[in-house]
Amino acid sequence: MTESLARTPLHAEHLALGGRMVPFAGFEMPVQYPTGITEEHRAVREAAGLFDVSHMGEFEVRGADALALVQRVTVNDASRVEVGQAQYSAMVDESGGIIDDLIVYRFADRWMLVVNASNREKDWAWVSRHAEGLDVELADRSDEIALLALQGPGARAILAELTDTDLDAVGYYRFVEGGVAGVECVISATGYTGEDGFELYLPSEGAVAVWRTLLEAGASDGLIPAGLGARDSLRLEMGYALYGNDLDAEHTPLESGLGWITKLDKGEFVGRERLAAQKEAGVERRLVGLVLTERGFPRPGYPIVVDGEPVGVVTSGTMSPSLGLGIAMGYVAAAHAAAGSAVAIEIRGKGVAAEVKRPPFYTEGSIRR
Repeated sequence: MTESLARTPLHAEHLALGGRMVPFAGFEMPVQYPTGITEEHRAVREAAGLFDVSHMGEFEVRGADALALVQRVTVNDASRVEVGQAQYSAMVDESGGIIDDLIVYRFADRWMLVVNASNREKDWAWVSRHAEGLDVELADRSDEIALLALQGPGARAILAELTDTDLDAVGYYRFVEGGVAGVECVISATGYTGEDGFELYLPSEGAVAVWRTLLEAGASDGLIPAGLGARDSLRLEMGYALYGNDLDAEHTPLESGLGWITKLDKGEFVGRERLAAQKEAGVERRLVGLVLTERGFPRPGYPIVVDGEPVGVVTSGTMSPSLGLGIAMGYVAAAHAAAGSAVAIEIRGKGVAAEVKRPPFYTEGSIRR
């Protein structure tokens, strides 16, 4: 590892557990533990897994114009968000290209924007630029906040042992503030795996104690630490997009399957004019889900073809541990984007048959919606 990589507060814990560390979004992160990606994936589907996602960025927005700023820089309608609620959204540039996808949290006295680690500096500059002239106070709290994700059908019972908070009151995309193992946390339920579970935002200095206590409390219920490898295969089985793979500045939300969060009728926001024009004209390419109907392992960058002619490219792909099938996401020409369309993915020079499928690929999860 190079010395320039950042480390989360749990770095020493990952090493002690035998985590295989890799560079990711400027951080040194565990891709897997000795259990292996497949076992970590299955643990989350059948019991529970604990992820360190402290590399994510957290921006705090306060002031009389806080809502106005959030509305200006995001495509979703934040005015509809209640105190104690979170909202999935995206930031786009003037041409409609996606700068980042993010989760917006509304507290009684502030907003929190949770952004991808790889985009933290870029996002901070963008939000700061658009805050000029507004009555807002911005703070980058990323280094002060650790983030743990406890995911799986056993997550609720495990966490209940360590908090007095009524977890049943934390609905999907809702959050509360409460103690976990004696440490004050924001407890939310946004998920990224397709299973029930919670995210814990807590002071960095409390991360090690809560991490250790959770693993100890959940051991008898099958809880194990899980790395980035399992997190990726779990999110892909649900068809959740990953920035840098499936989302980027070269594609708009309307092309990327995020039209449902793009509220053109909410008023002005950065990129609205371009997105409105694109919606009127119709998109020429779309992000779709793909299921291989023959055996194969789809990987990012592989061509998507029809009758030997390229019509798109794979952006994410894996062999699904839950389904035993190759699954992928990728952009294809709009003419081939309808569910059920037959395409092929070119793997080592051979076209492997695939079908366009609307995610999720895996539908047996216990997530509450």
